[in-house]
Amino acid sequence: MAPRKKAAVKKEVAEKKNISVEEESEETLLEEEAAVAEDAPEEHEEAGDTIEKCREETAELQDKLLRLAAEFENYKKRMDREKSTALKFAEENILKELLPSLDNLERAVEQGRNTDDIAVLQEGVEMIMDNLLSVLKKFGLESVASLGEPFDPNFHEAMVMEASSEVPENHVLQEFQKGYMLKDRLIRAAKVVVSKGDTEE
Repeated sequence: MAPRKKAAVKKEVAEKKNISVEEESEETLLEEEAAVAEDAPEEHEEAGDTIEKCREETAELQDKLLRLAAEFENYKKRMDREKSTALKFAEENILKELLPSLDNLERAVEQGRNTDDIAVLQEGVEMIMDNLLSVLKKFGLESVASLGEPFDPNFHEAMVMEASSEVPENHVLQEFQKGYMLKDRLIRAAKVVVSKGDTEE
């Protein structure tokens, strides 16, 4: 066989093979499409059921979320009311505790009008003062230590400076007015006289 004829036969065989492969591929695709088409209704039903379940769950969750939001709003309002009431009557407890001291002061004043014995009156007033201080201490009030202490501008307010041979320089020599702390906060600085030391040396 001539070389040209051989080449032509080979080409023809190759073309037939390609056609048969393409035809086979088309047949396979058509079979797969038919199978998918048969299964499609069942898959559509399953997908529909899943979507419906998802919708129900979403609606349930939305309902729960709305209830939770409403409960939280009510809780906030209740807390605001309680806070407002607590602030309004915050002083009630301390005032109740102070009333006995006020009663005792009234008795002391009445007794002072009817007696000339100053010692008895002074003793009564000192007892009232001790009682009053113990009540205030119960609520966190403490006096600032001053006399003989080093001068501290964080707790003391210097009114004047005076020479002293007994109290060292920059120490509190005298207290005009007591200072007070409420828990950890200074609410009034002590007004003091500060020593200049012995200036005669």
